[in-house]
Amino acid sequence: MAAQTEINLPAARGRLSRHKPLAELTWLRVGGPADHLFQPADVEDLAAFLRQLDPSVQVFPIGVGSNLIVRDGGLRAVVIRLGRGFNGISAEGGIVTAGAAALDAHVAKKAADAGIDLTFLRTIPGSVGGAVRMNAGCYGSYTADVFVSATIVTRAGEIREITAEELCFQYRQTAFPEGAVLVSAKLRGPAGDPAELHARMEAQLRKRDETQPTRDRSAGSTFRNPAGFSSTGQADDVHDLKAWKVIDNAGMRGARRGGAQMSEKHSNFLINTGGATAADLEGLGEDVRKKVYDDSGITLEWEIMRIGDPLPE
Repeated sequence: MAAQTEINLPAARGRLSRHKPLAELTWLRVGGPADHLFQPADVEDLAAFLRQLDPSVQVFPIGVGSNLIVRDGGLRAVVIRLGRGFNGISAEGGIVTAGAAALDAHVAKKAADAGIDLTFLRTIPGSVGGAVRMNAGCYGSYTADVFVSATIVTRAGEIREITAEELCFQYRQTAFPEGAVLVSAKLRGPAGDPAELHARMEAQLRKRDETQPTRDRSAGSTFRNPAGFSSTGQADDVHDLKAWKVIDNAGMRGARRGGAQMSEKHSNFLINTGGATAADLEGLGEDVRKKVYDDSGITLEWEIMRIGDPLPE
């Protein structure tokens, strides 16, 4: 493991921790410690902290860790995790304003209560901050389709609004400013009947539980679809260039490495069966990428973010 960095951190009203284990903050439950973890009290606390933090120190924001592998050697950075002061949700005039720490599922339900259709968010694991940064989507809908604007705190500690044009939304990625932290977002969805919206979400949940390993320790979809778009959920959906299909074709459904496995239920889900290391999980993912390339000439791109340092050989 690389040497942990000792730096003088600015004073803050929020919670500061040194050498914080990150495994407990990710859905896959793997990974080494961050040099520092900062949980700001509010937006002003975060802005003041970043303004005073040595510009050479790397900053890495994380949400609920639903789409993340932290390598076993940990992360040489100040990890910023937003909590209770950043999870509010309100709806007015057809627009939902949600804190970055608000869970996607909660946003979808609150929106439905207000007659706003953000139902595609209901089955997406994670929080609004991650949904915006990664342009999360399913059933043919994407965050970009409903995005109005977001508030960010830049690495220099400036609080400002950011537009869709600046984010340059693409399939599963955006041009999010380096080192910035998203603190809230405004989303506009079509109008709908609350009862119908809630019924649709219940149907989506049943379908998800039938087709995905929701009871296993996973991080959602492992690889982006080579086709460059998500499943629509419709009967005429085409599967030839879906990640799960090319993984199946390469014979990697159920493949294992250590405590890591490609799910038998959905072959694009990487799961920790118990006792997996980050190296097991990432290594299995690379095994899959190689086998798929050898089988079809397709290079799968990771959808799960991998960060930090591996342990030394």
